[in-house]
Amino acid sequence: MSFVRLSTRGRYGVRAMYDLALHYGEGPVPLKGIAERQMVSENYLEQLMASLRRAGLVISSRGAQGGYELARRPADITIGDIVRVLEGPIDPAECVGEGDPVEACERADECTMRLVWKKLKDCINRVLDSISLKDLCDETASLTSDSCGSCGAAAACARGRPGTH
Repeated sequence: MSFVRLSTRGRYGVRAMYDLALHYGEGPVPLKGIAERQMVSENYLEQLMASLRRAGLVISSRGAQGGYELARRPADITIGDIVRVLEGPIDPAECVGEGDPVEACERADECTMRLVWKKLKDCINRVLDSISLKDLCDETASLTSDSCGSCGAAAACARGRPGTH
């Protein structure tokens, strides 16, 4: 991960998983529909979904009615789960990553700044792990009920289909 900036892999992957969460329980969601709704290249999305499938976050099915589904309930998948699969570990400095910190930096044992990087890493992970896909869906329902509540279409908006009213 580049310092404090997610790549398109992480950002688009979270958007795709959010889309699947909005359609949770409806059966397989075609990749083409996700790509259109999230404005992401279908080919790029396919690469991201392959990584998410290997990690056990999504399941895929082939055929005319095929597509992707979440492998677990939206409440059981965090943004941290998704980002770590697509971006790798969140390490703001090499000395707080996996492995021996002294191999990453000869000053690791006496470096005061290492404490800063460790706290930053822990804080980022704590935030990403505190937000589930269900939380995002609930936030969408809250936002759309404010803007669509007058026409009674908040549920359709929350499901990702604001044009249905």
